[in-house]
Amino acid sequence: MEPKRVKIIASAAVISLLILIIIFRIALGRSTAFYLFTGADCAVILAVVIWASFQYATVYSRTKASTNRTALEGEQLRLEYSFLRKVAGLPAKFRYEELEAATDNFKALLGRGSSASVFKGILDDGTPVAVKRIEGAEHGEREFRSEVAAIASVQHVNLVRLLGYCCVPGGGFKYLVYEFIHNGSLDSWIFPRRGGSFNGEGACLPWPLRYKIAIDVAKALAYLHHDCRSRILHLDVKPENILLDESFRARMSDFGLSKLMGRDESRVVTTVRGTRGYLAPEWLLENGISEKSDIYSYGMVLLEIFGGRRNVCLVGDGNNSQRKWSYFPRIVSEKVKEGKLMEVLDEKLKGGGVEEREVRALVNVALWCIQEKAKLRPSMARVVDMLEGRLLVDKPPETEMIIVDLLSIDDDNLTGAGGSRQMQSQPPTMSTYSCGMSVLSGR
Repeated sequence: MEPKRVKIIASAAVISLLILIIIFRIALGRSTAFYLFTGADCAVILAVVIWASFQYATVYSRTKASTNRTALEGEQLRLEYSFLRKVAGLPAKFRYEELEAATDNFKALLGRGSSASVFKGILDDGTPVAVKRIEGAEHGEREFRSEVAAIASVQHVNLVRLLGYCCVPGGGFKYLVYEFIHNGSLDSWIFPRRGGSFNGEGACLPWPLRYKIAIDVAKALAYLHHDCRSRILHLDVKPENILLDESFRARMSDFGLSKLMGRDESRVVTTVRGTRGYLAPEWLLENGISEKSDIYSYGMVLLEIFGGRRNVCLVGDGNNSQRKWSYFPRIVSEKVKEGKLMEVLDEKLKGGGVEEREVRALVNVALWCIQEKAKLRPSMARVVDMLEGRLLVDKPPETEMIIVDLLSIDDDNLTGAGGSRQMQSQPPTMSTYSCGMSVLSGR
């Protein structure tokens, strides 16, 4: 019975019995019959109250059980939805307070770029993560969300998984939460740090691992270019964005805000994004970019894997006036023509365990990838086939490398705060572009 109906019946019964007591009091006075009737009347009132209380208790228990059942079903639905999101690989939306707690108030800095910083953190469930804080204002919140949603659903064994994101209201920082990769980035394993040391207690990657990493990265880019619903351009392929897991499998990272291309688009025009030394010439010529721009950057990375050095660096002894910029791709091209390729192989690899056939294949693929004419560069799917030996690697055509020479020289990197020239420990390849193409145009 409904609570409202119980209340009406009980109230009507009690009021009626009280009226009868008043009537009998007037009619019978203080006689024995009146007291007998009053006692019986009060017993009936007590019975009505007990009945109403029982009805209320029954209805309350039913209502509480129904509420608990609804809450339980809601919790189950929430857990199932969360499980399905994880299975589908969709990004979770984190609260800022969660990321602040996970990173201990952003104290464990892993690295810093021109517009972002990366911090190590541990989520409540014990999952280690890398939290990237985007400090630039070039991406609006709507664009940020749409690109994250599109790219986070992309999963591949050679891509770092994007776990979630966070947008701070009021135009604050934006955050991307990635899985944490334990062995760090490729640059710390192939380029010596100050003092000649490497990552991993002085370890240096042997040739078989380097060749495997080259194939892993090619597979990741081939997947982004060919096997996604929309083609995804990474636009910042470099050793710093290639991470190595516990098995030294390469995992491409920092693709959360890459450029999306429709299948019907042959090229797109955008502002210059990427790192000097890895940028394809078409950035400067304002011809628009395509997946061929990633292929160019990949070729430059291959040469650095082969040589164990930056493609652009200062060489020579003495003061600044006696040192000059060295452009490694041109050196490699000349050594290939002379038949002396192994002379410029990374010195640390010359102790043995190097397959000369693989070295020549990798270098020839790299020289194909860095052709100044984009149409001459092979697709990443073809690159995978060549590196894995399913296709023969033809001799690449010669390229002038004139435009790249212009990118290689940056006098500003040699000038200190007071205008005096000073040596830099890092070559100009480490500077990152974030300006419009018209600024770089020579016309």
